[in-house]
Amino acid sequence: MYLKELKKPYTKKQVESILHPLVREWFFNKYPSFSEPQLYGVKEIHEKNNILVSAPTGGTKTLTSFLSIINELVTLALKNKLENRVYSVYVSPLKALNNDIEINLNEPLNEIKNLAKEKNLELQEIRVGVRTGDTTAYQKQKMLKIPPHIIITTPESLGLMLTSPKFYQLLKNTGWCIIDEIHALAENKRGVHLSLLLERLNHISPKLCRIGLSATIEPIEEIAKYLVGEKRNCKIANIQFSKKFDLQVMSPLPDLINVDYKRTNMALYKTIDKLIDEHKTTLIFTNTRAGTERIVHHLKDIHPSKYSENIGAHHGSLSKEHRLNIENKLKEGKLKTVVCSTSLELGIDIGFIDLVICIGSPKSVARFLQRVGRAGHSLHETVKGKIIVLDRDDLIECSVLLKNALEKKIDRIHIPENALDVLAQVIHGMACIRIWDLDELYSTITKSYCYRDLKKEEFMEIINYLAGKYVSLEERYIFAKIWHNSETNEIGKKGKMSRIINLTNIGTIPDQTGVNVKIGDQKIGTIDEGFLEKLKKKDRFVIGGETYEFQHSRGMVAQVKSATGQSPTIPSWVSEMLPLSFDLGISIQKFRRLMLEQFENKESRENILQFINNFLYVDDNAAYSIYRYFKEQYFYSLIPHNKQIVIEYYSEGYENSKKYVIFHTLFGRRVNDVLSRAVGYVLGRIHKRDLEIGINDNGFYIASKKPIQAIRAFSHLEPELLQHTMEEAIEKTEILKRRFRHCAGRALMILRNYKGKRKGVGRQQVSSMILLKALRDIDKNFSILKEAKREVLEDLMDIGNAKKVIEDIKEKKIKIKETKTTIPSPFAFNLVTQSHLDIMRMEDRVDFINRMHKLVLAKIGKNRKLEDIH
Repeated sequence: MYLKELKKPYTKKQVESILHPLVREWFFNKYPSFSEPQLYGVKEIHEKNNILVSAPTGGTKTLTSFLSIINELVTLALKNKLENRVYSVYVSPLKALNNDIEINLNEPLNEIKNLAKEKNLELQEIRVGVRTGDTTAYQKQKMLKIPPHIIITTPESLGLMLTSPKFYQLLKNTGWCIIDEIHALAENKRGVHLSLLLERLNHISPKLCRIGLSATIEPIEEIAKYLVGEKRNCKIANIQFSKKFDLQVMSPLPDLINVDYKRTNMALYKTIDKLIDEHKTTLIFTNTRAGTERIVHHLKDIHPSKYSENIGAHHGSLSKEHRLNIENKLKEGKLKTVVCSTSLELGIDIGFIDLVICIGSPKSVARFLQRVGRAGHSLHETVKGKIIVLDRDDLIECSVLLKNALEKKIDRIHIPENALDVLAQVIHGMACIRIWDLDELYSTITKSYCYRDLKKEEFMEIINYLAGKYVSLEERYIFAKIWHNSETNEIGKKGKMSRIINLTNIGTIPDQTGVNVKIGDQKIGTIDEGFLEKLKKKDRFVIGGETYEFQHSRGMVAQVKSATGQSPTIPSWVSEMLPLSFDLGISIQKFRRLMLEQFENKESRENILQFINNFLYVDDNAAYSIYRYFKEQYFYSLIPHNKQIVIEYYSEGYENSKKYVIFHTLFGRRVNDVLSRAVGYVLGRIHKRDLEIGINDNGFYIASKKPIQAIRAFSHLEPELLQHTMEEAIEKTEILKRRFRHCAGRALMILRNYKGKRKGVGRQQVSSMILLKALRDIDKNFSILKEAKREVLEDLMDIGNAKKVIEDIKEKKIKIKETKTTIPSPFAFNLVTQSHLDIMRMEDRVDFINRMHKLVLAKIGKNRKLEDIH
């Protein structure tokens, strides 16, 4: 494989020279000149070189990818040589994005057609078609008779086309495949599925040119490898920071701690309202659907005359019609403000936005740049974005995030590898089309970057499962889907229904629904599946203002018992929160270490404030808040950082009160999920009792009525045994049960659709629990069960980086220090408050933190003058 980053663009003359005179005239009638991405990419695509183009949102990436293709098709059309087949495939993660592209492609093609007419030139029609889940049966049939030359689709629909014999023929010798928003696909199983589909397409189109389009992303070399697969060359055009940025972290109040909830809330909405007034159109990102609805409601409530028809909410739980209506109104300039969760992060054309506001941390630099890139969407406009912070942890997190964004330090994404459930689905789809020699099949699959290290024995495990070698599974209605002839080393589809089964169950997105919470037969309320995944037996949570204790689940029912008067152990919003990226967590910890050095060197307040101002891009109010926060932590306890984990023992102080062990591990929630479960599992076995565990991005806590010797856990954790420890820790959890259902669905063990009937999520879950037991009886390491564990530990959690943390502890690169407190240290406030969250109103949570803060100051004040702290 040969990756080459393009160091300089081609000249205007070089790019111009490859364009047909008709296309050239059309282009310069419409645009003054080529954009930077076009100078880098158009000629490379013309020469059929694989290329990854990374540029900010609104950087003309789409026209860059299509200009050479339009040029080639126009050249053929003028010679009357266009065939009835697909020349180019465009894949994006969003159906809405596909509709935009169709409009944006048909417009230039019509303009070129009209220009040809003016010149009395005969031009064959160049057809563009969209094939997604919304495409009707009539439209699909029409495409088979009169195929589009450019087809716009999603990964799932590409899979359907490659498994449909007639469409499969039309895709042979496709010239180009464009993958848009590649960063949004590469990090999940839709991307794994797509990587195999690209190999299937390449197998029938040996001269396929792959074009990846991405916003800000790291590591860019890995994404290029993901795009082209193993042993293929790829050029990289990394045009990241050619746009101007106007970015700022804002606090609605100068003091983020000594203030009540009502005042903070009023200041927040006053700030938002002022920013909206100062701009034409404002897009506001929250991190949760509930947060989106809350902001729209409050703005309408506070200013009913101002926000009646010109504000809208946009998130995944709203209907498709509602979302489309909001998008259209934005394009038409009829909305002043739109509030969304994550649903407008990707590049749907939503018209002119001149300000993006993020409420709270976007949790990763890449996500932040993607969000603010929606403002100033055109090429030469300034990207204008504000992050509004409401507490001190958020202030530091967002300030470091902003610094990394401006200094081009992008967090790396995780690309799943060797997903055996997706592999089973795709092998079955390939067998539905033709008979395969197993060596040729294995060679085709391992050309995918996601399967480059796939072991032959794992490949054969999937072949054996699909070929029905496990006879006992027939009792669970899992029958052979392929035949395998070991003498000829070939496989093919088995049964008349085989292709229909694949076509009606294709894809990687699992069915999700609400879970009913019941005491016996009495329904209490509903929770989402993501929340249920977090629960283990005896966990307590709140619904409708009452506390309940989780017992067990069956299908889509969670059985609970009343736990009135007891504290919840899991906050109800935990499943919705975005996780902090590991790289950003490390950056924040490095800043903590630099701050500690300032205090240890006895620097003056003025010098430390100057250091904060020089290091971060913050105003004086924010710098002073950061200074005070660190000073309080330094005087009261220890400052944890990238070379020092602090274990804080805190007791509530009264008889039979909970004893907390707080682990200050700012590695993000995915890593902390692993560390907390591993430590909790070890301590649970040492102390022979159930322990309460809570996590957030900044650390985790373990709580019990009896004392806990936390330091012992790390002496029992070995990096090389962490995988085994974690597999043991998750063996009986809800999270494994749910994820196994998802994997069994992808692997076609549980069919969502069969003979025209759809199996509901509840029945799928019941089937999966029976199936889980059956697979454990066959082999505790059965391929699809093994995949469910891999998905939980590698994709949902981050066992790789957790292992590095434990290695660094063993090698003394990270030291562990213990401390005891009677009041939680300032850095622990949010984590300790989390254990009380559901029984407190938001106002009470703020008061609780304020009370803890005053007690900490009083404790410090006994030993130091107040002015030392402030």
